[in-house]
Amino acid sequence: MTIQTNGRFTDKVVLVTGAGSGIGKAAALQFAREGAAVSLAGRREAPLQEVRSAIEREGGTAIVLPADISDEHAVERLVAETERRLGPLDAAFNNAGIMGAYKPIIELTAADFDTVIGTNLRGVWLLARAEIKAMIASGRRGSIINTSSFVAEAATAGMSAYAPSKAGLNAMVRALAFEVGSFGIRVNNVAPGVIRTPMSDGLSAELYQALAAHSALKRLGEPEDVSAVTVWLCTDEARFVTGQTILSDGGFAIPGLR
Repeated sequence: MTIQTNGRFTDKVVLVTGAGSGIGKAAALQFAREGAAVSLAGRREAPLQEVRSAIEREGGTAIVLPADISDEHAVERLVAETERRLGPLDAAFNNAGIMGAYKPIIELTAADFDTVIGTNLRGVWLLARAEIKAMIASGRRGSIINTSSFVAEAATAGMSAYAPSKAGLNAMVRALAFEVGSFGIRVNNVAPGVIRTPMSDGLSAELYQALAAHSALKRLGEPEDVSAVTVWLCTDEARFVTGQTILSDGGFAIPGLR
């Protein structure tokens, strides 16, 4: 799926984490098509290099910076190296996250919980802190987007670690938006519904059909459905939107999860 663009990010620098696949990949490609120089981050280098090659084939600019966002020093290096190689940061999409163990709480360990929270909540907090520091230092009126989830408000059994890791982002974004608004920095979340990504590859065709039938639009989401909202939130068209969690789920959560 190719997104029609109009150069809204020409001469801008954008950092995307979790950029090797799914929603992060789709966003990185669209930012690049809109003219941005994109810093591609994630744990696995090979998929990031594939995205970089795809961007460069289309005439765009991208660099690859593998990083573990649960590592405080790695996050600081990621933002610093992005700015050293591409210039001051204008926007960031903090998309990297993990599902972790998907099973009843009585089968989970404290380490399972810590791993999910450490990446999905603490890791995004670390990224936001580093990005905000950089934007304030450069005087950029930047935009930061985090990936939340519809399960922050409508979880199912087995998500006692994942759901709170995303619900925490919904609370955090409001606090950050209020805190940094005077610097001209906006902070928002995008909350995907059921999207066709590597995280959902294990679902059966029958379950896909059942999930699609549950949504208002009668289909599951594609990565580009979410990345389009993400990119828009970073443009001047969304200049008065901050502290929000925007649900992009095709109406999946309207009738509830039952």
